[in-house]
Amino acid sequence: MLSTKTKAFKYISMDFFEVLEKRRTIRDFSDKEVTDEILEKVLSAAFKAPANDHLRQFEFVVVRSKERIAKLISPLAGNIEGFTRENVDALADVMDKDEYAMFVDAMPKQQKMLAQSGCLVLPFFFHKGCPLLQPVCLSSLNYFASVWAAIENILLAATAEGVACALHIPIEQEAEHVKSLVGAPLGYEFPCFIAMGYPAENAHICKQKEIDPKDRIHKNTWRSE
Repeated sequence: MLSTKTKAFKYISMDFFEVLEKRRTIRDFSDKEVTDEILEKVLSAAFKAPANDHLRQFEFVVVRSKERIAKLISPLAGNIEGFTRENVDALADVMDKDEYAMFVDAMPKQQKMLAQSGCLVLPFFFHKGCPLLQPVCLSSLNYFASVWAAIENILLAATAEGVACALHIPIEQEAEHVKSLVGAPLGYEFPCFIAMGYPAENAHICKQKEIDPKDRIHKNTWRSE
């Protein structure tokens, strides 16, 4: 018979894999508010992620005001206007069909989803050493890798609480714009916008790419012996 401890571990493991299955990017949000209690619980998951320096130097700015959100995301309009219908249609021939379906849904909603969520989370991480965009080796990106492990924890914790998330990676001048508006201290970098909220009743859910892990796991060499 399994010990009580073993039974508990198996139950937790099954719960975790259920969360993995349910996690999806949602870009259509309802008006239901994410409470401060739920938000704190979800963001606390970031500090359980592995970090290269063990210090977990992550900070979060939470913005709920529609007016403030509009100011933070104002550069997006100009940055995405180049993605015209013609440009998007042209990608159909060079993208995988599932990738293309996701792209077609995502691009027009980049600005709307951040404003519509009503809860915009801005993560920051302390970065030292080489400039973030000028690494000299892979280990120069350890701080960047750590914050993304923390963000993944946030996405999973949000899913466990029934909260949906959508990410926007800053392009062009967006990151500097955000850092300036919120007064981020020197040495802190901004990796992404996290729109957080409850899914709209008719929220679109993109088909997740189906991958058989056996096709991606190699033994001893890249091509299994």
